[in-house]
Amino acid sequence: MKDNFVKNCYNKILSADSVYDIAIKTPTQSAPKLSYKLDNNIFIKREDLQPVFSFKLRGAYNKISKLKNKKHIVAASAGNHAQGVAMTCKKLKLESSIVMPLTTPTIKVNAVKKLGSKVILSGDTYDEAYSFAIKFAKDNNYEFVHPYDDLDVIAGQGTIAIELIDQLNEHPDYVFIPVGGGGLLAGMSVYLKSVSPKTKIIAVEAEDSACFNLAFKKGKPTSLSHVGIFADGVAVKKIGSKTFKLTKSIVDSSITATTDEICSAIKDIYEETRVIAEPAGALSLAGARKYILSNKIKGKNIATILCGANMNFDRLRHVAERADIGESTEIILGVTIAEKPGSFKKFCSIIGKRAITEFNYRFSDNKDAQVFVGIKTTKGLDEKKEIIKKLKSNGYKCHDMSSNEMAKLHVRYMVGGICNEINDERIYRFMFPEKPGELLKFLNNIGSRWNISLFHYRNHGADFGRVLIGLQAQETELGSLEKHFKKLNYKFYNESQNSAYKQFLK
Repeated sequence: MKDNFVKNCYNKILSADSVYDIAIKTPTQSAPKLSYKLDNNIFIKREDLQPVFSFKLRGAYNKISKLKNKKHIVAASAGNHAQGVAMTCKKLKLESSIVMPLTTPTIKVNAVKKLGSKVILSGDTYDEAYSFAIKFAKDNNYEFVHPYDDLDVIAGQGTIAIELIDQLNEHPDYVFIPVGGGGLLAGMSVYLKSVSPKTKIIAVEAEDSACFNLAFKKGKPTSLSHVGIFADGVAVKKIGSKTFKLTKSIVDSSITATTDEICSAIKDIYEETRVIAEPAGALSLAGARKYILSNKIKGKNIATILCGANMNFDRLRHVAERADIGESTEIILGVTIAEKPGSFKKFCSIIGKRAITEFNYRFSDNKDAQVFVGIKTTKGLDEKKEIIKKLKSNGYKCHDMSSNEMAKLHVRYMVGGICNEINDERIYRFMFPEKPGELLKFLNNIGSRWNISLFHYRNHGADFGRVLIGLQAQETELGSLEKHFKKLNYKFYNESQNSAYKQFLK
């Protein structure tokens, strides 16, 4: 341990036992079902059992309890850090203000209020809330507590690694650690590599918010142009400067997980523990499963971190819909079949004794019918290839929609909406902050210059709403159309060439 910065962090971890004034030593439990399924010894560190259902309490308490200026504590957070700070301040009898984005679900706002903190709603994103919180703390000479890029916060999170090593009979071969801003990764990695250098540490990120991976490639913390919204607990644009400095040379590898893979891990955790993890909480297992299968690892001791379980109930519908696709036990296909009696029966006979999970169809013309079908599988990707090959050999046109985000979010609920009388239709997918009145605001911002020819919105219980919209615009208007969109500051995608749109809606 030659690096003084790393050594200082290690020493802070060893002296962070004050966290147990408020946090508990969570168990590291064996996962027999997952171990059998993945042919390795899988362990789950149960940080969901903390009083605020997340590990964030450790870092918040370790930091705040050591502060000299405890006049008033300020933090910015949309979730777990907010609750950790609020509970800490309640125990230490301190006043606190938590700045949360306007998009924060009511359940999280109320949880912080019940712990006695004042909640200030500001900005549509975490970054906007963070900027307000920094200024608010400075203007009032209050103490700001960073959610991850602070050595005392990092040290508090590092106590998880001490427990992990103490609780396992032998040192783990692999530890998979979820990454947002990097506080958990930094704290655990510094301790693990100090006491068990042979343990491989794998950082796990959501595919659409991989700021650690980007920093590693660039050699320094670098902002992502866009951050995904599903795994909100790790939705960070830029890795912390301190956390990256601590981890860049000691983390062995990193891996990303898709939304579907995270949903599959939530299902796996539920089946193993009967606990519903939040998306960030299941990220570690999602990465472990993917890494094990990709690298054909067998017989190893593998530790994962269930880092949080603050899940909005409304999101479970979305998780359930996507879990089987993430586990490759369901495939989604767009198939063209003949428009005549007996076609569905013939199609099912070709599929064989496999369960059909959904079948969406609407009459289009007298020749062909377009069907959107979900099929249950048991052999993963090989079986998907087998099914598609069999359908094509029997004369069916077939498109694999299993990785088509537009198809899974929107088209599956709109099948049968083909209209032959629409000209110059342009299809776009938008995301906007989910809060009361925001859908109307979105429509007002889009304006009435272009006629709306298609529209689909569905609430997924998340912080952001998703809309699929069709607008009639001539080729010469496309430049001004997208220029207008960019001024609205909504994330958008042009989906006019999407195969799901072409097959089912165009």
